[in-house]
Amino acid sequence: MRLIVPTVLLVACATFLTDVRTVAAAKASKPNVLFIAMDDQNDWVGPLGGHPMVKTPHMDRLAERGTTFLNAHVQAPLCNPSRTSLMLSLRSATTGVYGLAPWFRNVEVLKDRVALPQHFKTHGYKTYTTGKVYHGGAGGPAKRKLEFDVWGPMPGFGARPPKKLIPPTPMGNHPLMDWGCFPHRDEDKGDYQITTWAIERLKEMPKDEPFFLAVGYVLPHVPCYATQKWFDLYPDDDSVLPPMPPNERAATPRFSWYLHWYLPEPRLKWMRENNQVRNLVRSYLACTSFIDSQIGRLLDALEETKLADNTIVVLWGDHGYHLGEKEITGKNTLWERSTRVPLIFAGPGVAKGAKCRRPAELMDMYPTLVDLCGLTPRTDLEGLSLRPQLVDANAPRERPAITTHNRGNHGIRSERYRYIHYADGSEEFYDIQKDPHEWTNLAGRAEVASLIAEHRKWLPKPDVPPAPGSAHRVLTYDKDKDEAVWEGKMIIKRDTPIP
Repeated sequence: MRLIVPTVLLVACATFLTDVRTVAAAKASKPNVLFIAMDDQNDWVGPLGGHPMVKTPHMDRLAERGTTFLNAHVQAPLCNPSRTSLMLSLRSATTGVYGLAPWFRNVEVLKDRVALPQHFKTHGYKTYTTGKVYHGGAGGPAKRKLEFDVWGPMPGFGARPPKKLIPPTPMGNHPLMDWGCFPHRDEDKGDYQITTWAIERLKEMPKDEPFFLAVGYVLPHVPCYATQKWFDLYPDDDSVLPPMPPNERAATPRFSWYLHWYLPEPRLKWMRENNQVRNLVRSYLACTSFIDSQIGRLLDALEETKLADNTIVVLWGDHGYHLGEKEITGKNTLWERSTRVPLIFAGPGVAKGAKCRRPAELMDMYPTLVDLCGLTPRTDLEGLSLRPQLVDANAPRERPAITTHNRGNHGIRSERYRYIHYADGSEEFYDIQKDPHEWTNLAGRAEVASLIAEHRKWLPKPDVPPAPGSAHRVLTYDKDKDEAVWEGKMIIKRDTPIP
């Protein structure tokens, strides 16, 4: 007996199979994303030339494959607000997330915001993460699936010495304030282990499903520990030090100190008294080179798995770090060393070996990746797609890069100049082309008044107060009393001695 199948059913089946194949083909054709973060990584990497001795051959290799933004800046010089801004494509002045707390989903107006990896999930991507991508645990294990499908090892420093390598530091002798060389294996570092996990995922990726793989390194964040082979890359003499002229902050407003008023990161004075400046600089450079080696392992795996041609790689740092410049160590400033970071794109749709000098913002990554991957654009993002600059590095850019650290304190970085406005109205203005170290504050000079006015118009609006639950490195300012309050406890008056 011959089975007779109605024509309409055959047509329906054929249509269904065609639809399935079309969807599968569409999924397979979408580029993958390898999203690589570095913690506290300033511009001391080869492609940016922030330090003349730094050795980062694998970042150099990635830059040759893609486009490097030479003038990319964070939206906040602190982990949590910077990563929140990046993942939501919203400014800190919009969200009110300025400190290490709160986690943004604990803020009522932000709890349902669609973050970058979520948008990729809704467009058929399998999302993976390991290490430090968000700041902290993304709301705890029960809520992590909202952010990524698959979670690998969480961030960790791995091997540590039995006791601190440096003397007790001021302002709490925080356990993270440590650096130096001691015998251990690279394989025992947390950053090595997350790289291994990411490589294993690359090897087993299904060919018919695009992926978004986020890998977040914790180094060169303190404690900066490295083995001898990494230290040996850098001379043990003062030639390795960045320029640190005396009285470097003589022309800066007093309010500039308020942004990092009472922090565990030691000041330059203590560093010199304890013979730690060179040790920290070499430790930081050694850790940067170690992380570069892990990026190299990732790039090798991407090529070995034949995924490189259809994968967009984006490498970024969440904020910079002072290594004695401006008389401090650490971040939490609105100067170049704290705001300028690596931002490199490579892969399909990206020009090779290009260097873009236009201002770029890290919150631009969200709309840029959406654009490059052909996803439905979002209309609720404050960032702008960098795709024009990824095609042509000289394409115009409609605005400068804006960095905020606590309410009312903003840095505006155009192609040539930096303008800083503090909550009390004090200002700084630098010609970066002539004064790359920001040593000569031009604010108040008649010849730059019109330039300052042009930059001032970019001060963010809105400029909201700290979100409920804000804590840790949060500064507020009472204009009527001309008083600042540090972390809700310490009142800073004009005659309060600088710690």
